[in-house]
Amino acid sequence: MSKAQVGRLYLCATPIGNLGDMTYRAVRMLAEAELIAAEDTRHTRQLLTHFDIHTRLTSYHEHNKFEKGPELVDWMLAGHDLICVSDAGLPGICDPGSHLAELAIAAGIEVSPLPGANAGLSALVCSGLPARRFAFVGFLPKTAKKQKEVLEEVRTHRETLILYEAPHHLLATLNMLVLVLGGTRRAAACRELTKRFEEFRRATLAELAAYYEANEPRGEFVLIVEGAREAEEAEEKRTQNPVGAYLAHLASGMEKKEAMRAAAKELGISRRDIYNAVLAAERDGNV
Repeated sequence: MSKAQVGRLYLCATPIGNLGDMTYRAVRMLAEAELIAAEDTRHTRQLLTHFDIHTRLTSYHEHNKFEKGPELVDWMLAGHDLICVSDAGLPGICDPGSHLAELAIAAGIEVSPLPGANAGLSALVCSGLPARRFAFVGFLPKTAKKQKEVLEEVRTHRETLILYEAPHHLLATLNMLVLVLGGTRRAAACRELTKRFEEFRRATLAELAAYYEANEPRGEFVLIVEGAREAEEAEEKRTQNPVGAYLAHLASGMEKKEAMRAAAKELGISRRDIYNAVLAAERDGNV
């Protein structure tokens, strides 16, 4: 089948709060479409009703994507266009839209954006933090262990970090950020973007944690966090150096064997590697 006979997948942005954020093109395309795949059909129906759009909806979400995705691909392969929307913002970011795009591309179907509102970028440009380079983290995993693993991966990144969080998890997430990244990093807690009670609270991570300890978080949040600074990078380089890690533990009062064991555990290498590195440094007169 030629590309002319195959439908196209459109990933359509929807408002993150203010209904006026819809683009003219998105409203027109949604009205002209044969079918819209929606993360929550009830939520999307309210949006369509506001714009007097009567296009047929079908449910496509995290819990049915493996069954429904191939069906939607078959629909497009039969020559029909499909528009995919999430509850808010651009589909494919922290929702199953990315899975549908992957299936479509693998099947030779063209995928096009219908651009519009995005919570992460909207918060970033208003945060007061550097926006030239940034890393999107999204929602952290549910368990504390997995959260630490993700944050350890980005702890030394120079890029500004973007995270999403629900109000009932916000304080725990801020405390985890303080634990792993340190409390002195600048950050912005951005809530209810484009809505009536939109708010940007700019402070250090420790100050934000203290504020929401005393004030109940309300609304959906985007957290913008300053990237690693030069001093933190220097500390990371020191700890990644076997000899430096050993000497740091030795200076804390540990015995030699204990310091080697602690350094090996910290760096994820064997004690023999630590011993050989220290021995070579002593031989070269560097210890």
